[in-house]
Amino acid sequence: MTVAACVVYIGLGSNLDDPVRQVGDALLELREMPGSQLLRHSRLYRSTPIGPQDQPDFVNAAAMLETALDPFELLDALHLIEKRHRRERGVRWGPRTLDLDLLLYADRRIDSPRLQVPHPQMHRRAFVLVPLHEIAPQLTVPGQGALAALLAAVDTEGLRAVDEVATG
Repeated sequence: MTVAACVVYIGLGSNLDDPVRQVGDALLELREMPGSQLLRHSRLYRSTPIGPQDQPDFVNAAAMLETALDPFELLDALHLIEKRHRRERGVRWGPRTLDLDLLLYADRRIDSPRLQVPHPQMHRRAFVLVPLHEIAPQLTVPGQGALAALLAAVDTEGLRAVDEVATG
């Protein structure tokens, strides 16, 4: 079932098999997603893992899409992209080739066994808030408040733009 087009936000992350390429390729795939249009995306950021520490740093980004897909169709499309990138679901917060999280679906709140929107931990994660703020600084997260206020409350110390990492 399709719905009236709305703006959604996707969090992207990878720490395996050339993470910069994985995230870049996923952004290209989001651009080609049926019923959707990629409106904007953030720079890439490098972050330390929040789960087991014996894994590589992550590369993260955020994307803004306009989509006519309903939330569950969009979730299925995101999982299909992850599958094409050989995503394996094993250790919670463990290493992965690609992770695509539906962060926000317009201003809707969804609480189902398959999908929770807004993403339940996004307000605590600098690697989500910094790239999201880059592309939508005036955004308000339903049930959490203004994105700028959420960002001001988190530690961004371990997060660096990938171009800053590359140049030192």
